Amino acid sequence: MAVYLITGGARSGKSTYAENLALRLCKDSSRRCYIATAEAFDDEMRSRIKAHQDRRAGQFFTVEAPVELGKAITDVCDGRRADVILVDCLTVWTGNLLYYERLEEKERLLSALKAATCDVILVTNETGMGIVPDNALSRRFRDEAGFVNQAVAAIADNVVLMVCGLPMSVKGTL
Repeated sequence: MAVYLITGGARSGKSTYAENLALRLCKDSSRRCYIATAEAFDDEMRSRIKAHQDRRAGQFFTVEAPVELGKAITDVCDGRRADVILVDCLTVWTGNLLYYERLEEKERLLSALKAATCDVILVTNETGMGIVPDNALSRRFRDEAGFVNQAVAAIADNVVLMVCGLPMSVKGTL
């Protein structure tokens, strides 16, 4: 079993690449799990969620985990419900942890990844390559996302950076 981290900027092709990787790793759609971390707080987010749902329709079963991501991964793996899990996305999840003041969930995620008995693919955004945000909350979010990405990358067997829709292997061999 392997952990894959797919990172990159906005609209760089991360989710599509991760979904295709999941399809390659597991041919049986009933054994592919999609763990969604987003909550639909506004019309724009509802539209984004719908686009993701439409793209993967019939190819995954879905588990919602806006906060307790580590528990969701453990439950799916321990229940032998899937051969591959796709988590989309860690950046949204990190925002949820800040909003709900549940940063301790980061350690639960890392423990779950280390113990995973199925392949786990995680999508995240590279948030630290732009302008320094102009307010404390945005800087804290950027920093926390960077810390989560570093911790997951350290555990991951493979890390892929998406640039303009093209995958660049950063760690491992894909």
